[in-house]
Amino acid sequence: MNHEEISALIARIEEQERRLVLPHFDNDDAWQLGTTLVQLARERSAPVTIDVRRGSQQLFHYALPGTSADNDAWILRKVRTVDRYAHASYLVGLRCAAKGTTFEESSRLDPDMYAAHGGAFPITVAGTGVVGTVAVSGLPQGDDHDLVVAALEHYISTLPHRDS
Repeated sequence: MNHEEISALIARIEEQERRLVLPHFDNDDAWQLGTTLVQLARERSAPVTIDVRRGSQQLFHYALPGTSADNDAWILRKVRTVDRYAHASYLVGLRCAAKGTTFEESSRLDPDMYAAHGGAFPITVAGTGVVGTVAVSGLPQGDDHDLVVAALEHYISTLPHRDS
């Protein structure tokens, strides 16, 4: 990926983070978002593990056929990255690449604990900020990221809209 492609992808993910904000987030929201992800993954025959958290509490977890415990480990590493930086794990990694370095080199964090690869996205509540994460593992990083975004977009589209 060249510098222009990286810059365009960074801008796209920053826009997604600004746009994909929930009015609230509780255990029922986690269930609905998680089951939305399961449905999308099944429709795409995507062998992924899915994880939804509020803070450090895991509220939803599901592993589709074709996944393994390695996917759970990837999710934990990507979630820690979102928790630390309050941005999508893919965005964190791309920002390093845009500077001509890697996340591992620039962050100096233990790569067994953190991964700036696509697939974990912050759950942001309007007026509150980041309250959790939604993550998948099992596909190439761009596809993991896109699956999470598609699920958030679909879930948000099902929420009742209030007129301002």
